[in-house]
Amino acid sequence: MPKDRIVRLDEVRSRCQSCSLFELCMPMGLAEGDLDKLDSIIKRRRPVEKGEYLYRAGDPFISVYAVRSGSLKAFISTRDGRDQIISLHLPGELMGLDAISSNQHICSAMALETTSVCELPYEQLEALSLRIPGLQHHLLSLMSEEIRHNQCHMTILARLPVDSRLASFLINLSGRYRTRGFSSTEFNLSMSRNDIANLLGMAVETVSRLFTQFQEQGLLQVERKHIKILNHDTLQTMHNRCSDLIASEEASKDSSSSSTS
Repeated sequence: MPKDRIVRLDEVRSRCQSCSLFELCMPMGLAEGDLDKLDSIIKRRRPVEKGEYLYRAGDPFISVYAVRSGSLKAFISTRDGRDQIISLHLPGELMGLDAISSNQHICSAMALETTSVCELPYEQLEALSLRIPGLQHHLLSLMSEEIRHNQCHMTILARLPVDSRLASFLINLSGRYRTRGFSSTEFNLSMSRNDIANLLGMAVETVSRLFTQFQEQGLLQVERKHIKILNHDTLQTMHNRCSDLIASEEASKDSSSSSTS
C-alpha cells in the first residue's frame, strides 16, 4: 500500500487561498489527505473592520480563529466598566484557545485595523486532531506558548521599570514580525498610545515620554505609528531583564521546594 505523499510548502499555499502564513497556524508535513480534511473545515469570514468585535466576553465558544492579516486586541472588562488589554494578536496567530475549558469566551477581541481571519470550528478541529499526527501536539504547543507569554507579561507588569516594559514590548513585536517574514526593525504600531499604556500598566504620558526618550538616546526613530529600531542590542538588553527575573523566580521556587522536602 503506497504511503501518503507529503505536501510541500508551495502546495500548502496554493490549497489555502495562497495564505503564506498557513505554516505558522498549523503544523507542516501533513499528508495530502489530512491537509484536505483540515482545509475543508476552515471558514473564510468577511473582514473584521477596525473597532468591530471578532467575539465578546460571554459569547459561546464555537471556533478558534487564525489571523491572516491585520491585528486584534484581546481585553477583559472590569466591574467598574474599564477595559484591561491583555494581548495583541498578529498574522499567523490563533485566537480563542483560552475559551476551551469554560466553553465561552472569557475576553473580548476587537480589530485594531481591517483584519482578515480564518474560522476553525473547534469540535471539528478537535476530532481532526485525534486523526492527524502532530495537530494535537501543535495545539498544545500553542497553548503552552500562550501561558509562557502571560507569565512573562505578568512579570513585566509586576517587576520591571517602565522603560524595560516598553523595550520588551518592542522587542517582542520585532521577533514576531521576523518570524512572519516581515522586517524586524521597521513596522507600524496598530495599537494607539492609550492601548500600549493600558497593556503595559502605565500612564499615556509615560508612554509618550519614553518614546521621546528612546529617540533621543538613538534607540528608535518614531514617526506617528511607524517605528524604526536603530539600536536593537540595547533594547534587547533591557528586554532580557524579563527572562532573568523569571529564571530567578523559578530558581527561588526550586530552592524553597528543596528546603521544605
